[in-house]
Amino acid sequence: MPTAVITGANRGIGLELTKHYLGLNWDVYALCRNSSDELNSTSAKVISKVDVGNPDALPSALEKIKDIKIDLLINNAGVLARDSINEWEPHTIEHQFRVNALGPLLVTQCLLAQMKKGSKVAHITSRMGSLADNGSGGYYGYRMSKAALNAVGVSMAHDLKEQGIAVALLHPGYVQTEMVSYGGDISAQQAADQLAQRIAQLNLSNSGCFWHSNGEELPW
Repeated sequence: MPTAVITGANRGIGLELTKHYLGLNWDVYALCRNSSDELNSTSAKVISKVDVGNPDALPSALEKIKDIKIDLLINNAGVLARDSINEWEPHTIEHQFRVNALGPLLVTQCLLAQMKKGSKVAHITSRMGSLADNGSGGYYGYRMSKAALNAVGVSMAHDLKEQGIAVALLHPGYVQTEMVSYGGDISAQQAADQLAQRIAQLNLSNSGCFWHSNGEELPW
């Protein structure tokens, strides 16, 4: 039975990805800061008190799963603040960097020894991290942090290729989640299904690519 580790699994896309892989008879470790009733009702192995934005506590939090072998790591946990050119705070932007960019890097570093040839890493990023696609401005911390995550993913794809580990950078779409006050275009379940399709297609030849969950390759 293959094993997946998913961060930010208590709600939204992370919860639906958890349900998706459980439906495929995967062994799923659902990581989150605080669990939810819906996550607890699944058969996932829930590991709470995992704050990817706290680099000092993260390694010890991940010790709980140090003995498992990982086929798929999905770095899904993320935060969004609506900062603008006139309204922003340094600590808010720093927090988005810690969770959205540094978190996935540190989680992967901590768990890398538990992966093997053929394992995969999927970073849930955003097209808002694309410089070429930015036609509206704003969202400074979110855009900056997701652009940084994209840089992390490309470097990681190069560094892990010799170990046979492929890396994907995946934009889920504009999804109806709490993060965007449920104003998206597609449901979290549909986004999870599409993301899983892209992960299934991930291999060493397309490692490091930036995809929309619908299969479109996105510009940097």
